[in-house]
Amino acid sequence: MTDALPPALAITPPNRPLSGRVSPPGSKSITNRALLLAAMAEGTSRLTGALKSKDTVLMARALRDMGVTIDEPDATSFLVTSTGRLNAPAAPLSLGNAGTATRFLTAAVATIEGTVVIDGDEDMRLRPIKPLVDALIALGIDAESPTGCPPVTIHGTGRFGSGRVEIDASLSSQYVSALLMAAPFGDGPIEVALAGKDIGARGYVDLTLAAMRAFGAKVDSRDDGSWLVQPTGYKATDFHIEPDASAATYLWGIEALTGGRIDLGVAEGAFTQPDAAAQAVIAQFPDMPEVIDGSQMQDAVPTIAVVAAFNNRPVRFVGIANLRVKETDRIRAVANELNRIMPGLAREEGDDLLVASDPDLASKLAGRNARARIETYHDHRIAMSFALAGLRVPGIVILDPACTGKTYPDYWDMLAGLGVELIPTA
Repeated sequence: MTDALPPALAITPPNRPLSGRVSPPGSKSITNRALLLAAMAEGTSRLTGALKSKDTVLMARALRDMGVTIDEPDATSFLVTSTGRLNAPAAPLSLGNAGTATRFLTAAVATIEGTVVIDGDEDMRLRPIKPLVDALIALGIDAESPTGCPPVTIHGTGRFGSGRVEIDASLSSQYVSALLMAAPFGDGPIEVALAGKDIGARGYVDLTLAAMRAFGAKVDSRDDGSWLVQPTGYKATDFHIEPDASAATYLWGIEALTGGRIDLGVAEGAFTQPDAAAQAVIAQFPDMPEVIDGSQMQDAVPTIAVVAAFNNRPVRFVGIANLRVKETDRIRAVANELNRIMPGLAREEGDDLLVASDPDLASKLAGRNARARIETYHDHRIAMSFALAGLRVPGIVILDPACTGKTYPDYWDMLAGLGVELIPTA
């Protein structure tokens, strides 16, 4: 099914518990970090357990365009060979709507001697990057982004500066991770400090630090808001990538909504990614709390919100303003599509999302003939999350199902493997 997905898929509620063994794909977040660090390390690194999806393919292609050799010996491994330095590409780097790759490479290419343009698709050109560009300029790097979003042009001298740099990370922790990963190429130690205390999902910075240290970087956390990075460069290493916690949220959602049991092949406590916190929340269904702070598990919010539609009491999601600058405005998208299923099911209140919740939702909608055609906004997480509603509600149709290839290429095959009937439709 994955190779030739139709324009839309209709989901037939299974009306039974779904159980089985499903291995989530490798973490996108960790795969893209490991690819970049291996590309900036002298020698050959073997990355295992990796995700092969649209986002990581775009990252690998960009690194190849900058002179890095990347072989793929099997479906979950990369073999990365590098001189330890990136070279200026012959053309602009086009990264689609891959946010991690765009932010990470914007800082990394500042270590290059030459001019590099970082660009993306029309959606990426609406996603803010100005705080990162401002931080690079503060380090003495010639960087420009006329709109505050991609494209970004870097005129590099091969030097990354030194000293203290402050960055506004209130929109995304990826700005911090991008600076940290490039900082070992500084002329001297670099202190990366938050401008204010607000930061996106801080746990992703911890993922960055762990990966950096695995590749030989020396970085110390000075306090809650600053990190000191020594100019060590990186050393090639073998690195294993854990399964994707964001992908696991859909499996936990399947368990909750069908009363089944999915064996992920990994202990729930083994995840180091922030979205793993969603498991404890989803496990409380149908009595999830009335207020859920999504600030530190942002990619899990659409999953939890769809599950919340069937909860015993309404749920308010707070701390999620950053969801407005993801692949789409996810607060608005989730509210719109829940209301497409049943008017009044969700609403936006400022940057909060309120899901009205109705434990009888499935029975109320069981007799209807109309279909709820779910607009996915080219956003993989909207598609995968709303597919969960189709496990209970008849008539759910997911438009543009192929968008799940961004992070979970086998998503629909996984559902079919669990016994969910997916009907191709126009």
